[in-house]
Amino acid sequence: MTDTTEQDTERQARERLRERLRGARREARRVLSRADWGSSIRDRLTHLVDAADEVYDLDEPADVYGDRIVTALEERVAALLGTEAAAFFPTGTMAQQVALRCWAARTGNAAVALHPLSHPEVHERHAFSQVSGLRPVRVGEGRRPPTAAGIREAGEPFGTLMLELPLRDAGFVLPTWEELTEVVQAARERDAVVHFDGARLWECTEHFGRPLEDIAGLADSVYVSLYKSVGGLGGAALAGPGTLVEEARTWRHRYGGMVFQQFPTALSALIGLERELPRLPEYVRHARVVAAALREGFAAAGVPWARVHPEVPHTHEFQVWLPYEPGVAAEAAVRQAEETSVLLFANAWDEGGPGLACTEVVVRSTGLEWTADDVRAAVRDFVDRLPGPA
Repeated sequence: MTDTTEQDTERQARERLRERLRGARREARRVLSRADWGSSIRDRLTHLVDAADEVYDLDEPADVYGDRIVTALEERVAALLGTEAAAFFPTGTMAQQVALRCWAARTGNAAVALHPLSHPEVHERHAFSQVSGLRPVRVGEGRRPPTAAGIREAGEPFGTLMLELPLRDAGFVLPTWEELTEVVQAARERDAVVHFDGARLWECTEHFGRPLEDIAGLADSVYVSLYKSVGGLGGAALAGPGTLVEEARTWRHRYGGMVFQQFPTALSALIGLERELPRLPEYVRHARVVAAALREGFAAAGVPWARVHPEVPHTHEFQVWLPYEPGVAAEAAVRQAEETSVLLFANAWDEGGPGLACTEVVVRSTGLEWTADDVRAAVRDFVDRLPGPA
């Protein structure tokens, strides 16, 4: 068999496994998180219609190029974050590109300091440099947020420090409140502005023990997602000083972000902020129960080097690491769901190193039904479908 044929066969096997996982998510009776984005179009529209009257007057005219309901959403986000203004964007990538471009013009420095695992560095195909003329400067290392010492010791000047809260690819990790304030102060000492990549900022209040406006108030600008955490159809918002937001609206138009009508997305975001946002602290607290039970379950099952990271989750999302190839762990997870209708691990497994598999665990409303005993039992059942130690 040629290398090309082997690669094609492996690719097809991975796609079949992904399709089985998608089916398992739809059909499983018990899951820790049933994400809205995995629902059918009919289900999503039904949810939208059923909840819409709670958050907006549906007899008003639909929006046109960002007025009416979009304006109401922007005002709601600004009020929640305690900022002067906010602007709606179709994507978070666009929102952050615009924010950082505006700050680069104001500071006269196109360098943006950020952690090597930050979203723009890992997932945006070098958009900073290719689209916006920005230059990333890496600060921090490993699977922990940047430190004040690291900011002070950065080898070159930068105009903006971008902090991803939480740092998703490092395990949804957050600094302590004291560490965060020290990092912000260190950036100020270098005459830099601070921008929060707060795609999941909504989840952070429980960890920091502070309201959203206190957290956002540390930064000069904040981006928040309107589908991550709160379950909207999509979209994002950039919040900050009124003059910055007004400038950002100009660049939004230049970047192609002036969409003719966006009322379904805006409406879904308002519903999420009304219904899901207040529940996030409860999800975070229960994620800690689930994480502890996972650790106990793997220890009792004798799985070597099983890890939950962080041990005590900072948000309602965290990582699980196991000493198996990703395909092996994924096959066990899918088989468990197919055979028992219990899906313990609903997300894909990635390679975390030689012989190591890593997945993300999310706890939402359906996860609140799981007791610690339920989690430990599900771990035992999952392990039974794994081969012997790798």
